[in-house]
Amino acid sequence: MNSEPAPNNFLLRAVADLFPGYFALVMATGIVSIGAHLLDMHVLAWALLVINVIAFLILWVLLLLRLVLFFPRVKADLADHIRGPGFFTAVAGTCVFGTQLVIVNGEYRAGFGLWIVAAALWLVIMYSFFTLVTVRENKPTIEAGLNGGWLIAVVSTQSISVLGTLLATQTAVYRELLLFITLCMYLLGCMLYLLLITLIFYRFTFVNITMAAMTPPYWINMGAVAITTLAGARLIIAAPSWAFLGELLAFLKGFTIFFWAAATWWIPLLLILGFWRHVIKRFPLRYDPQYWGMIFPLGMYTVCTFQLAKAINLPALMAIPQIFIYFALATWAVTFIAMLVSIVAQLAKLGRRVAS
Repeated sequence: MNSEPAPNNFLLRAVADLFPGYFALVMATGIVSIGAHLLDMHVLAWALLVINVIAFLILWVLLLLRLVLFFPRVKADLADHIRGPGFFTAVAGTCVFGTQLVIVNGEYRAGFGLWIVAAALWLVIMYSFFTLVTVRENKPTIEAGLNGGWLIAVVSTQSISVLGTLLATQTAVYRELLLFITLCMYLLGCMLYLLLITLIFYRFTFVNITMAAMTPPYWINMGAVAITTLAGARLIIAAPSWAFLGELLAFLKGFTIFFWAAATWWIPLLLILGFWRHVIKRFPLRYDPQYWGMIFPLGMYTVCTFQLAKAINLPALMAIPQIFIYFALATWAVTFIAMLVSIVAQLAKLGRRVAS
């Protein structure tokens, strides 16, 4: 017998139908704030931090309510090939928010607490999701069951590496252990990306792609390698803190530049495909929470290029983040306004329904 309550009011429906990938809002807001801070736009960085505190708390409350009141839906979503990967945004969002607190406000204690929560959440979601989709019967085809959202698994893994490496600089006792963990997470994220992007690229080039299927999460194709670049750059910067990292420095530099080049390669292709979808095929452009998965890569490419330029001492690369930050800020603002308009429209619709 299913004891799940009927979602018969607006709040319960919002909780029951919560998009698993909505923490991409926190990811996008956090990384754009970090980029603004690094490029000396401190007022914007602080404003985005305030917004992200509110968004982070609201989304966690909604997620916890959904776990308590609608657990069967959560379990069904986690076993779903399309919706399941969205849960990894909770891990990545928690780590990006922690990184934002550390960089913008110097909150290392809060950052460490969030890192612990994210690491525990990563273990639960990583092994629950891949177990459930592996043992599932009647699996979908690659065409129906695979999209760029799967790469959020890579993003969540690398986000733990990025925040952990940042925190390692603040402790002497556990520094080497933290750096070892973050190095392992970096390499694991690299492995996952190479596995998943092979399947996704195969789907791109050998399976029919429809306008509806060309969703914003495909920007994670770029975002996943951008955060991998950031994780590698942070390890390069941290290398003087641990002799073993120093021994791997040449490998880390080569591998990190490899992933940055891959991220750069994706950008023109994704822009062309977006033009094909919305201009040539005239697919309607309207608010969808999945669009936050497009803004995050833009912000991440800004930050990763900034840190890579610092890590390998190549100032010429600084010209890229100084331009890209404006694309990230503009797309964030447009999407945020569209989200507010969508929420107001839903509330107005509810008000009319109640009045009638």
